[in-house]
Amino acid sequence: MASSQEEVTLLGVIGSPFACRVKIALKLKGVEYKYVEENLANKSDLLLKSNPVHKKVPVFIHNEKPIAESLVIVEYIDETWKNNPILPSDPYQRALARFWSKFIDDKIVGAAWNAVFTVDEKEREKNVVETYEALQFLENEIKDKKFFGGEEVGLVDIAGVYIAFWVPLIQEIAGLELLSSEKFPKLYKWSQEFVNHPIVKEGLPPRDPVFAFFKGRYESLSASR
Repeated sequence: MASSQEEVTLLGVIGSPFACRVKIALKLKGVEYKYVEENLANKSDLLLKSNPVHKKVPVFIHNEKPIAESLVIVEYIDETWKNNPILPSDPYQRALARFWSKFIDDKIVGAAWNAVFTVDEKEREKNVVETYEALQFLENEIKDKKFFGGEEVGLVDIAGVYIAFWVPLIQEIAGLELLSSEKFPKLYKWSQEFVNHPIVKEGLPPRDPVFAFFKGRYESLSASR
């Protein structure tokens, strides 16, 4: 738990799966924090000062020390507050967790996004195929486990919030079927376990405004096709 002397601040935006990762990690640890909603069209001086390299969210500020990049932040939180560990204690399992978390960022986040929010039809189709291929790897990896690390939410699950919460949302908007119980039964079951976990639910954004924001973006894109 964070002591009363510690200052913990998170800069984010409501629709960001990356800021959501940090919120979930903080909830799992029971760390109280101040949340600052950023306007990315008019970035605050605090954001620009705290993340001058990328100038994006999330930024985690602990006792006036800023840290950027969501997976880096989650690991920092895990190392700083030892209760309810997020990464495995075994070095090999910890390495695997880092591998699959990076896999999600490298192979799924961009492909699933571009499967919906890309103007060129051939490019969209290419990204749909790439998303299917990447999700199949995770389907094979989750096996029959409740969560990727076993019985408790861990790093890969937190990284996968994009798959569990954002992918169903954007696929509904676009009328696609990227993640379904028919195509990926084990991964779909995991996604339901994850988003309905009582602590995870506290860290998720309200669905309706996020859905409305991305639907508006999709409709604007569709009008330009």
